[in-house]
Amino acid sequence: MTTESPRWYTSSYSENGGQCVAVATNLAATTGTIPVRDTKNPTGPALGLHADVYAAFVTGIKDGGFNTL
Repeated sequence: MTTESPRWYTSSYSENGGQCVAVATNLAATTGTIPVRDTKNPTGPALGLHADVYAAFVTGIKDGGFNTL
């Protein structure tokens, strides 16, 4: 068990429109997970993604796999 606190950050590519997520990648080494939360609700729940799942998600975004237009 880790006592390290998540260090939340939002991508510099995020526009300030309020539709963002924050991630805490500093916990990956100690827990194997990347917490993700809604920036509009910073005290709300966080989704803990396994590091490999988070990496695949980021790759999918970069490759345009989630475009809905």
